[in-house]
Amino acid sequence: MAVTYRFPKTRDLSAPARMLRLLSVLEQRPKMYKKITPSAALVTSALFFTATHTIAATAEPPKKLETTVVAAVGKDASNLPETDGHDHEGREERETVASKAPAEDGGSHANETPGAHAEDISDTHTDEAPDAHANEAPDAHAGEESGGDLVRLTPEIVAESGIVVEQAKVATLGESLSLPAEIRFDTSRVANVSPRVSGIVDRLFVAEGDTVAYGDTLALITSRELASLKARWLTAEARKSLAQQALTRAESLWSQKIASEANVQTARAEFETAKAESDAAETELHAVGIDHSALAEINKAEDGNNADAFLRAPLAGTVVRRAVTLGETVTAGDANAKILFSIVDDGIVWADIIVYKQDISRVRVGAHVALKSDTGEIIAQSKVAFVLPVIDEVSRTATARVIVDNSEGTLTPGQFVIADLSVGTSTEVLRVPQSAVQLVENNPAVFVPVDGGFAPRPVMVGTTAGGYVEIKAGLEEGDLFVSDGAFTLKAQLEKDAFGDGHGH
Repeated sequence: MAVTYRFPKTRDLSAPARMLRLLSVLEQRPKMYKKITPSAALVTSALFFTATHTIAATAEPPKKLETTVVAAVGKDASNLPETDGHDHEGREERETVASKAPAEDGGSHANETPGAHAEDISDTHTDEAPDAHANEAPDAHAGEESGGDLVRLTPEIVAESGIVVEQAKVATLGESLSLPAEIRFDTSRVANVSPRVSGIVDRLFVAEGDTVAYGDTLALITSRELASLKARWLTAEARKSLAQQALTRAESLWSQKIASEANVQTARAEFETAKAESDAAETELHAVGIDHSALAEINKAEDGNNADAFLRAPLAGTVVRRAVTLGETVTAGDANAKILFSIVDDGIVWADIIVYKQDISRVRVGAHVALKSDTGEIIAQSKVAFVLPVIDEVSRTATARVIVDNSEGTLTPGQFVIADLSVGTSTEVLRVPQSAVQLVENNPAVFVPVDGGFAPRPVMVGTTAGGYVEIKAGLEEGDLFVSDGAFTLKAQLEKDAFGDGHGH
């Protein structure tokens, strides 16, 4: 027989009052409802209370709801400790009530396993290991400064990487003017080597691309002309020696009143003539590259070696052209003589800046210049050496020349670059080299030395001119920062970040 029980209206009562009203009605139920056990009454009242409480007070925090339920259904609610959100004590009470329920409701749950409803009352964090974070190092990110990681490098690696640390200084910084420029050889460091004597190329000692030092041998030329010059000098030396002996003897006889003074004068004239011939022959040898040390070896040379002419490098540099082959006949003394070798020293190069007519008055000698590639990367920095006082009649442009140290070989003659000049009125600002500022996590930053290595420090940048950039914030005057080698540190930082899983 189906029995319907109508609960009294409790909408106008508060939540605790509704719960007490429901419990009192259940206690006065007739005998036909004796099978409604206290456990069932508890569940029924809790469900009804939850539904009505949700409708009437949806804005009430869940913590207050849990406290209200305990206060309404617990017999000794005043003795319960304050809950911490997980209801650990209530869990034990519910397990006790659940264990008594089969005896009170006639064994309706007798066939259920003891833990059938364990998941309903389990703590929401029981699956979390209590020491889930126990192995995490407390200083796992201790090396980070302003969101960046610490780049750890030994002093040896710092020295090998060319990392330079300087103090931030206040200096002048003007407006920026970008103009095209071309890299050229320093003409005082270019040598076109031609033979000094005619002959046949017997040996070649260098090839294109070889690096040579001053005085290194480039080729060996067998020259009949050189052999004749040496033979002439040897003959003149012998005549001079004999004339010297004759003069000495004549002076001795004249002192003894045996020979006349005329004989002495004749001997002296012959000696001076022989000496002049010797000096002339020696000068010709010097003209073809025979120095004094080589002259001393002429008399000691083996048979045939006096015909050997060695072609030597007039400067240190790189052989960029060799236009001769073995066995080739070469000539000397002709304006159309063939150039055998071309040697250049690109340790110092010129950057000729094309200055347009309207900008000539703005370019000054001594202005800072930063040479950039097409991608905007700074290749080299220097100053304007001079401005040619001539305007090209066709292009109507002038030339500002910058002498650049190219010891690392980053610039190639014939290469076109962008010259960023500092022009206009200069102001005193805190500035650093533009290459010292790197993008770290898409924000400009400079690397500063810290304990154990280097760390990026975010900065606010301003005007850029002449290879320098203004620092408005993040760095103070006198602070140490990496002025050269910042890109290397950035690459190491990204490598370390990728390796340890950080998303830098």
